[in-house]
Amino acid sequence: METNQKADGTQQEAGLKALTQRTGYSLKQENGQRRYGGPPPNWDGPPPERGSEIFVGKLPRDLFEDELVPLCEKFGQIYEVRMMMDFNGNNRGYAFVTFSNRQEAKNAMKQLNNHEIRPGRLLGVCPSVDNCRLFVGGIPKCKRREEILSEMSKVTEGVSDVIVYPSAADKNKNRGFAFVEYESHRAAAMARRKLLPGTTPILLLL
Repeated sequence: METNQKADGTQQEAGLKALTQRTGYSLKQENGQRRYGGPPPNWDGPPPERGSEIFVGKLPRDLFEDELVPLCEKFGQIYEVRMMMDFNGNNRGYAFVTFSNRQEAKNAMKQLNNHEIRPGRLLGVCPSVDNCRLFVGGIPKCKRREEILSEMSKVTEGVSDVIVYPSAADKNKNRGFAFVEYESHRAAAMARRKLLPGTTPILLLL
């Protein structure tokens, strides 16, 4: 069994190496996911518009970028693939694929949903929930918006705004919660991952 696992691992590494050499994209492991691209080589300009990312589910657990990328490339230029990984080196059954624009993502979603990627294995593809907002509870009611914004900016990256609602009883106090806006869905997801182990209850709104 160990020999087979080692052979599979070597085969996987060879496939990923061949992919990155062909495309020039980078491949990085970080925080339980592996990022392919983001941005791709020679990309000039801002990231793709919102709505350019799709969720690809029902992936065989031993499928990787060298199999998924060529399939997605048929529908447009890939900006980034984020494949969720477990501790054993397998994928978690889903990935996020960002195309260069919304129309390419729409076409890919239409063609790839229920696509038989392997015998008897049909993909489940839908729009990615591209939410950039976190709900933060347990905030001292005396904290003002500027203070919350400052504190959240110190502990997380990409904060763009904080929305606070005043208490009905006392307009000088907040209701004990706030919505924190981030520059991107990825920044919000990274902030949620960073804050969850702490004492502040955080919930990513979907």
